[in-house]
Amino acid sequence: MTELLEYAISRLKTLPADEQDVIAAMILEELEDEHLWDEAFGDSPDVLAKLASEAMAEYHAGKTQELDPEKL
Repeated sequence: MTELLEYAISRLKTLPADEQDVIAAMILEELEDEHLWDEAFGDSPDVLAKLASEAMAEYHAGKTQELDPEKL
């Protein structure tokens, strides 16, 4: 465990139990979100690379246009 994480946990221990539970739930939710993202995209680096390559080819061929935030 890193020193920063140890410090954060030591600070959390001083909070009331209900506040500790709220922060623990937030941390667990963030970890689960990271896991889901990794799972969703971890198996598809080839697909993402292909899409990026296609997008760059379209850009270099002049088939794209600059995004105008006023027209969104």
